[in-house]
Amino acid sequence: MTSDTVRVTKLGFLLDSDNCIGCHACTVACKSEHDVPLGVNRTWVKYIETGTFPDVARKFNVMRCNQCEDAPCMAICPTSALFRSDNGVVDFQDDDCIGCKSCMNACPYDALYINPETNTAHKCNMCNHRLEQDLEPSCQIVCPTEAIIIGDLDDPTSKISQMIARNDVAVRAPEQNTKPKVFYKGADQAALDPTRTAIANDGMIWADTTPNHSTVSVSLGKKPSDLDGVVARTAYTTAHKPTWGQMVSGYLVTKAIAGGSMLVAALMVLLGHADVQSSVGIMAPIVALLFLGITSALLILDLKQPTRFYYLLTKGNWTSWLVKGAYVLMAFGAVSALWFIGGVTESEGLLQALAVPAAITGLATAGYTAFLFAQCEGRDLWQTPLLLPMLLARAVTAGAATWLIMDLFVEVPSPDAVRWSLIGGVSAVLALSWMETVSHGSRHVELAVHEMVKGEHGSLFWGGIALGGVVPLLLGIAAVIVESASTAVGLGAVAGLLALVGMFLSETAFVRAGQSVPLS
Repeated sequence: MTSDTVRVTKLGFLLDSDNCIGCHACTVACKSEHDVPLGVNRTWVKYIETGTFPDVARKFNVMRCNQCEDAPCMAICPTSALFRSDNGVVDFQDDDCIGCKSCMNACPYDALYINPETNTAHKCNMCNHRLEQDLEPSCQIVCPTEAIIIGDLDDPTSKISQMIARNDVAVRAPEQNTKPKVFYKGADQAALDPTRTAIANDGMIWADTTPNHSTVSVSLGKKPSDLDGVVARTAYTTAHKPTWGQMVSGYLVTKAIAGGSMLVAALMVLLGHADVQSSVGIMAPIVALLFLGITSALLILDLKQPTRFYYLLTKGNWTSWLVKGAYVLMAFGAVSALWFIGGVTESEGLLQALAVPAAITGLATAGYTAFLFAQCEGRDLWQTPLLLPMLLARAVTAGAATWLIMDLFVEVPSPDAVRWSLIGGVSAVLALSWMETVSHGSRHVELAVHEMVKGEHGSLFWGGIALGGVVPLLLGIAAVIVESASTAVGLGAVAGLLALVGMFLSETAFVRAGQSVPLS
């Protein structure tokens, strides 16, 4: 048979929960086959317990990569380290992975992990090296009850196709529309939807409850708005640590400062202040380039393979907003550098020509993360349409805040325009924050908002609202109406500093809360 006549298969799993006995043979075989280190798993067995004593039951379900037809991990991977093989399997290439961890938040199934030995993303690839040799995956071989079945979903005569046709089967997170190719027969819906179970206060079988075990917060003694949705307890599962932390929330603030600084500089040029060399021509691009550099450093340092950061350019996958964002940052850096040249040479014409490009690239620098977060399909809180206007409002706030701090050291023309910009930006942030907390989306969103506002991250959120919103708003208004120029400068600087501190607190709460809802 010639290569151009080979039929492309669409392989999938059928996991028969009616036959699964929870023996963990599949997990052990997988670890042995792939040398999976301790603490991480490609496949694992989840136990849930339902009912009320004495009418109780324990049920088992195998968890793993769902080999999605529309795989969000592939779309967001900036270097195509995650790719689809000819047989339909979503596989990975270690040598191309930069360890950005974006795939982990894109996956709605908690299927990916960072291998602590290679610092690259790994997951179940259906033992593709065995499939290519016409061998069965290791988990299927060792299963003592034949609860794991693999086959060609496009072949109506295959065993998996016949079982799916004859039985009621389910998939995990169907609302994500990823078209998963792992089907469950006889599974309890509570086992497939992790928001319907919770880890009890007394922990799990063989394990105490730790911060690494993400769970619905009823187990922490805090009441979510839909407590009735919890119908079972999670008795055993694996830990999945939050993927992104303070590096990401920090970079959201630093690029807001960079983009916002040039946004205000463009405003100053449009107001006729292109001749003010100190602040408009020189200080603004210096601040922008400085914080652009800090942003780039935070992005690189957050990679598990930081020496491969240039793969974003040499092996860039243009479906990923990590790649698009890198080019946005470079464009913004180029405009800021040209602006600095115009400022040093006192070329008012160049600054006037760059005003609109500076505003556009500044807003793009601050706002492109909304599209990146939208690709994180596993995190419903980040899918909000409010995120883009929020990031743009934060850019205005951060830019005005930075200029008000600069007012202590250099001449800032039209200072009231900057103060009104802060007032407007902060007001928009407060309004959008209120809309975010009262919006009703999926249960995932509801639980994440609960954690952000009333749960573990509530102190960060409300601290951000107070320090970064209410207090700067009042100080900004006072700076506008006070008669003493020196007092106005001082009030503005304090308002700007608090706005930036509060912004970091709010962004940290948002990033953490988005990852607080269990996916498996």
